[in-house]
Amino acid sequence: MDVEGQDLDRQNKDAPPQMNKGLRRALIAVNCVLMAIGNAGGPLLLRLYYHNGGRRQWLSGWLETGGWPIVFLPLLVSYLHRRRRLLLGPGHRHQPPAKLFFITRPLFLCCAALGLLLGLDDFLYAYGLSFLPVSTSALLISAQLVFTAFFAFVLVKQQFTPYSINSVVLLTVGAVMLGLHVSSDRPNNVTRREYYMGFVLTLGAAAVYGLFLPLVELTYTKAKQTITYTLVMEMQMVMGFFATAFCTVGMLVNKDFQAIPREAQHHEQGEFRYYVVLVWCAILWQFLFLGTVGVIFCVNTLLAGVLIAVFIPVTEVFAVIFFKEKFGSEKGVALALSLWGLASYSYGEYRQGKRGQNMAADLSNQPV
Repeated sequence: MDVEGQDLDRQNKDAPPQMNKGLRRALIAVNCVLMAIGNAGGPLLLRLYYHNGGRRQWLSGWLETGGWPIVFLPLLVSYLHRRRRLLLGPGHRHQPPAKLFFITRPLFLCCAALGLLLGLDDFLYAYGLSFLPVSTSALLISAQLVFTAFFAFVLVKQQFTPYSINSVVLLTVGAVMLGLHVSSDRPNNVTRREYYMGFVLTLGAAAVYGLFLPLVELTYTKAKQTITYTLVMEMQMVMGFFATAFCTVGMLVNKDFQAIPREAQHHEQGEFRYYVVLVWCAILWQFLFLGTVGVIFCVNTLLAGVLIAVFIPVTEVFAVIFFKEKFGSEKGVALALSLWGLASYSYGEYRQGKRGQNMAADLSNQPV
């Protein structure tokens, strides 16, 4: 027990100072931008891979987390900043060296398990998207908000407000509106059986991801150490590594590595563009996952789920532009409802924050 206490004290001394409001708001904004770019670009590039002749589902799942080494860059910057702060601080000669990483063994094991769950979600989503157009896949993935709300209530006791409930309802109705045209958008090279299989697989991916998000927040609350943004990035790197390892095993069994050069040679846009699509697909998906865990760290699980659902109509618009899909009245109504849902949630969070500040001010003004 004494050794563990000393270790925790050492971590707290090494850890960066707590964020002020300005830094916290900046991190929220940056992570929301990362989520927006990844949530819109990742599915479109993955669909582009299938659209131009790609057929490897395990490879597609691998791409969703294969960009995990990108996290090394901000972690390196964070380490150099900590090291410089220690060297320039008073009594630096007697200070221990800056820690390379903060994640402990129990937290590492939890993140490894979450990574395997994320790898399963990657495969289910990629397999489902191989049979579905982007619009239909986006519709079904929006169901993750319902699963996220349910599991967040069960696992982390996330309290609902009238504004958050209104947001969930509006986003769900918007998703239903998007689904009114799905009867005629089955791709020509996809059988009816494969089309419905894509439905089931994508709904499964939505359920798994709806469970994954609250489990990440639960890991934050149960961790026996200070949760900093640096630690969040370390956790994301571990989860990305194990999710990628999960899909790598599938690729080895399915002999995807041997098939990649042959697939590149027969790609409709050429071999060079084939690899460009794969690389950028991995980068954009990593933006999404890094932004998601950052939003959960800075705010909560429900906002991450709401943002994912909000960007679905944005994906629909880009699908119209790049894949020439029709933009019917249902998509216009869904876009309006999604923006309304985001506004409702944001206003509810603002009201709740103001109420908390007023209560704290009242308590501080009470006589002792």
